[in-house]
Amino acid sequence: MSAVIEIQHVTKQIKGKTIIDQLSFDVHRGEVFGFLGPNGAGKTTTIRMIVGLIGITEGDIKICGHSIRTDFEKAVSHVGAIVENPEMYKFMSGYDNLLHFARMSSNVSKEKIAEIVELVGLTDRIKDKVKTYSLGMRQRLGLAQCLLHDPDVLILDEPTNGLDPAGIREIRDHIRMLARERNMAVIVSSHLLSEMEMMCDRIGIIQKGKLIDVQMVHDFVNGDVKTYQFEIREQQEKAREILIHSHPQISVDVTNDGVAITITKEEIPSIVKTLVNADISLYGIEEVTKSLEDRFLEITKEKVGAAHV
Repeated sequence: MSAVIEIQHVTKQIKGKTIIDQLSFDVHRGEVFGFLGPNGAGKTTTIRMIVGLIGITEGDIKICGHSIRTDFEKAVSHVGAIVENPEMYKFMSGYDNLLHFARMSSNVSKEKIAEIVELVGLTDRIKDKVKTYSLGMRQRLGLAQCLLHDPDVLILDEPTNGLDPAGIREIRDHIRMLARERNMAVIVSSHLLSEMEMMCDRIGIIQKGKLIDVQMVHDFVNGDVKTYQFEIREQQEKAREILIHSHPQISVDVTNDGVAITITKEEIPSIVKTLVNADISLYGIEEVTKSLEDRFLEITKEKVGAAHV
């Protein structure tokens, strides 16, 4: 896949303090890229640099091959973005708001506006004043505004902030649809890890201005080494001692239902054989799934711990 957005060794310094430190990653067509990090990690600063709201100290950002630094107008013409909350004229209708924004771009017809309105599911309410809209409807109107000029890149900073579960699901479904059906590159910044897990194809984790890791969501959550629950109703402690002796490289913890063992899938037969040979009854094996939140906390703690060694 060709990269639509290229972040190349980007650094941002403010008053001598490094806010973003040598950040590099690419985003491709048809994918939703999740940008994760604790508050103050540099997510919004990075997004502001991508859309040209603040300058870059070092490095470059390219959008569809155009540099933000040297060819800003062409670069930003490919971008639709909501940074924090979408701002609308509340005394005007949703349609009039879109008409107003359409005048800022060339060749946005009324047919195009109607198509986008239907795409975001606002056809029945588009003639109503924005002040009567729910927060979710305002977010969808903001999304429509971003899409008027057919951008190649959609950038959304905390798009589900303040929404109820139904509103969050609506926005999530729209984002997935735009990436899949319109072949757009989408960057989503959020702290709602469970939502990012359902929404994104890849995620990048940023901490204290540095990029820690970029992975496919599935690979990031699961990895090669997983935890399995071996159901043993009796002799759990004996099972633990036998496994630690026979497999000293693995981690074994006694649980209410047996033992939890962190291993690769290929190691399961050997574990089963050891337990059966020791005359320990095994009633079942179940993979203990981790959430994105679990892995996010693990990784950020690991990095913080490593920094203090």
